[in-house]
Amino acid sequence: MADARLQRLQLEMEREATDLVALLPGANLTYLSGLSFHLMERPVVALIPRVGLPALVLPDLEAAKLTASRIPFIPFPYGEDETSRSGAFLAMVKRMKVGALKVAVEYRRMRVLELRLLEKAAPQMTTGEADPLLARLRMIKGPAESDAMREATRIAERAFEQTLPAIRPGVSELEIAAELTLQTLRSGSDSELPFAPIVASGPNAALPHALPGERRLQAGDLVIVDWGAAHRGYISDLTRTVAIGTVSDELILVYETVRRANQAGREASRPGATAGEVDAAARAVIVAAGYGERFIHRTGHGLGLEAHEEPFIREGSDVRLEPGMTYTVEPGIYLTGVGGVRIEDDVLITAGGAESLSVYPRELRVISG
Repeated sequence: MADARLQRLQLEMEREATDLVALLPGANLTYLSGLSFHLMERPVVALIPRVGLPALVLPDLEAAKLTASRIPFIPFPYGEDETSRSGAFLAMVKRMKVGALKVAVEYRRMRVLELRLLEKAAPQMTTGEADPLLARLRMIKGPAESDAMREATRIAERAFEQTLPAIRPGVSELEIAAELTLQTLRSGSDSELPFAPIVASGPNAALPHALPGERRLQAGDLVIVDWGAAHRGYISDLTRTVAIGTVSDELILVYETVRRANQAGREASRPGATAGEVDAAARAVIVAAGYGERFIHRTGHGLGLEAHEEPFIREGSDVRLEPGMTYTVEPGIYLTGVGGVRIEDDVLITAGGAESLSVYPRELRVISG
């Protein structure tokens, strides 16, 4: 499978007349090689040629990992001193005949550190963007990838169920986030979670990406819980909103509107539809209820090795959905100073329609206040 991935990348490079692709530690390098490196002060850079074997600059202390790589690399290890590191980059660009070639880099990941080292070693090279090319490789998941994401979703759902007893009046957002993290690991997640859980209560729930804080849950609150798990590197990303005791009539209306918007987005998901059409289906429900201006983000984003990757489910996107694409459907309404609601599910496009990988109940759960 890994060799096939490298071949697909090189075929795409041939189609686009791309000579070299530079990769840093992250999802793209892991996708191709199966290797994971930390993005740290010791640079790791892979150069993938249109034809031939890839090269990899890496610190001596990481060199043993290459025995586990799914694809062969020409290694260029270096030691702790600057001369050794510069020498490794010089040797790599010479071996790969970089010269004045155009190197496609990851715009979202390439740091100045690695870029300057490449430019110093190959001062005549030019750079372009690799992200669209790489996204085409990773957007369509194979059966093993889909199975891993399905299991990551099961793990996350089990973890939330085990965390529910901790969600009660008087408990802080931070305490709930800590319990959810623990339960996610106990339920079988990879040790590296996709992201830190979001737990936002009361007025804090009006902030889509609020950080858990010291605020303690109170009767009348809505509480947004956004979390995920990982299995074999592939992730899930879910959100549920719960009520603490009796909440206002408006918040009940907001919740039901978001639930119907979530359903509309999932029902609009099918092969041949565009990402923009899925967004429009979910958004129309919220607009019709009079809360269009309170839906302040896109309907969803792709999932895989990363929590945010292509395809992005947003207004006007003409990306056609194909079997194997996975993404979130997560409409929300946010009332400043009052609270908010978000309901998020993970969707897999299939040959005959779409599968919701997440099945956890979407009806409002009321916790005794």
